[in-house]
Amino acid sequence: MSSSNFSTKHEQIIQYIESLDIGSKISVRKIAQELDVSEGTAYRAMKDAENKGIVAAKERAGTFRIEKKQPVEIDRLTFSEIVNIVDGRVIGGEEGLHKTLKKFVIGAMQLEDMIRYIEPGNLLIVGNREKAHFSALTLGAGILITGGFDTSDAAKALADELKLPVISTHYDTFTVATMINRVISDKLIKKTIVHVKDAVHPEIELAYLQEHDQVGDMLRRISETNHNRFPVIDEARRPVGIITAKDIIGAGGNEPVHQYMTPDPLTVTEQTAVATAGHMMVRESLELLPIVNASGQLTGVISRKDVLRSLQNTQLQPHYGETLEEQIWSSFKETRDDQGITSYQGVISASMINPVGNLSDGILSCLINQATARTISKLKKGNLHIDSTAVHYFLPVEIDSSVTLLPTVIESNRRFCKVGIDVYVESKRVAQAIVTARLFEA
Repeated sequence: MSSSNFSTKHEQIIQYIESLDIGSKISVRKIAQELDVSEGTAYRAMKDAENKGIVAAKERAGTFRIEKKQPVEIDRLTFSEIVNIVDGRVIGGEEGLHKTLKKFVIGAMQLEDMIRYIEPGNLLIVGNREKAHFSALTLGAGILITGGFDTSDAAKALADELKLPVISTHYDTFTVATMINRVISDKLIKKTIVHVKDAVHPEIELAYLQEHDQVGDMLRRISETNHNRFPVIDEARRPVGIITAKDIIGAGGNEPVHQYMTPDPLTVTEQTAVATAGHMMVRESLELLPIVNASGQLTGVISRKDVLRSLQNTQLQPHYGETLEEQIWSSFKETRDDQGITSYQGVISASMINPVGNLSDGILSCLINQATARTISKLKKGNLHIDSTAVHYFLPVEIDSSVTLLPTVIESNRRFCKVGIDVYVESKRVAQAIVTARLFEA
């Protein structure tokens, strides 16, 4: 099947799924039979539909058509979302589910003390304490009752009157607070991740060439736009090449541009992270990447300048959520001895181990990459892209072990660094790594 046919079939499958009633059960085999496509094509479309949020896989039940979830900003976390987060059931005040949640209060104190912390728009997380339920409602707060408990009919009637949700969940208070915190942290982290769509200027006219255009046409486009490189598209508006002013030096004005373009360009989508686009540019020495939609059609371009500007702006913005890597690294401290040699020391916690009780290979790789990034940042400015990490393991590292990472710069120039990392437990070397990285200068 050609790429054009594949794209058409892919779109047809997505449209077919979107036409199904909410709750309809679907499968790869059923789609393949209904639309007369291969199971591979059906599978890819099903995964795309899952990414788009229009189907969901339920364990032991299969895959179902669901209502597409709308993206929600962290500053508009609602009581309705809380219901989904904690697998709760609404037992009162259902008309207030759309209201914005400002903060949550854990009711693990005496009622008199609890009241001082409750404000309108709060969510009180509490167990089977009916007086606390009434107090929270009169103060303008919703209620999340843990442990699977209910509340009185009078409290439910008050919740309905005030339009303040009362939610019951079978989880305990600690688990509920952890679940809500995790969602909030995830949303905050996602806010700091800049995507391609955030880095480009929509008001700037998209400049491109068609594969049947001639070199003379390109020269006119260069004069009109002041650009020196363009994506080249086919009749279906799909990128088939990239051409630059250097490529047409010495070419005749009537010659077609497709003879001089670099074919089969790498592309990104609007949802690609800017950091990923930057890594692609560094790895392949590119100055421009075409942006395509789900059908593979050109919708824009992102340049190296766009990436640099976006990454610079990201560094200036506050980061409120912690990534998993940052959480892992948070227990490690930087030290420097009398000779000025820098090392990083920390203790292996229970969250870092594998099923047999030793330090996880993945966690160790994360620690090595973090130590490398910090070592290189002391030498140079710019954004780091790690190309490869080779790790040799000598001894297992057990839980509660005190670990030291000792980095050494082996080679360094304007664009490239190689760093060796020795990992010690006490005086024993337990692992050694060689990390190579490229610098994307700001």
